[in-house]
Amino acid sequence: MTQQLNLSNDELLTTTRAVRKRLDFERPVEMDVLRECLEIALQAPSGSNAQGWHFVLITDKDKIGQISDYYSKAFDAYRSMDVSAHALAEAQKDEQNKQQMERVVDSAEYLAANMNKSPALLIPCIEGRIEPMADAGMLNMAAGFYGSILPAFWSFMLAARARGLGTSWTTLHLMFEKEVAGILGMDANAITQCALTPIAYTKGTDFKLARRKPLDDVLHVNAW
Repeated sequence: MTQQLNLSNDELLTTTRAVRKRLDFERPVEMDVLRECLEIALQAPSGSNAQGWHFVLITDKDKIGQISDYYSKAFDAYRSMDVSAHALAEAQKDEQNKQQMERVVDSAEYLAANMNKSPALLIPCIEGRIEPMADAGMLNMAAGFYGSILPAFWSFMLAARARGLGTSWTTLHLMFEKEVAGILGMDANAITQCALTPIAYTKGTDFKLARRKPLDDVLHVNAW
């Protein structure tokens, strides 16, 4: 077992950040460390214990470059969206929140420009596809569908953090899911890609809690 950071459970859960500017692109990531993290991911819950998950680990530099190009293209479109970090930063009234969002924008821009330097990328996938949600039954299906892969992806990220690796949950490449599937020899009609993360050791391991809304602003007990 790879040596791990001296983090308590709570420290691990509260300091696993989206790492962008502190990814060490010069340091190789060992395959056995990645496999350890993925073995842990396989212990996550899966709807009906179907275990329809797949994890596409990309270490080939040419394929990383091609996928990164699609990510950058998607990021170009994302900048002008109402839901972008850029738009949210501009809309902030609170100065501290605005400064935080501006830092997010800066680091997101950095990742878009440098993802091609990543030692590895990971794309979590799940067997099957779901149609656009039209009713409550489809909503239930969608929740179960994504709920059978995303917890495993988060478990991977936690395991990576414990070993000094940085990750960043992204989804923008899904604008070009079919094109990326073609790069990877994947049947886009049978397999759904759900996210993507770069993987690299971090520059330093001291990550702090993020600024968040107060719990009482988002907690509802017994009624909305």
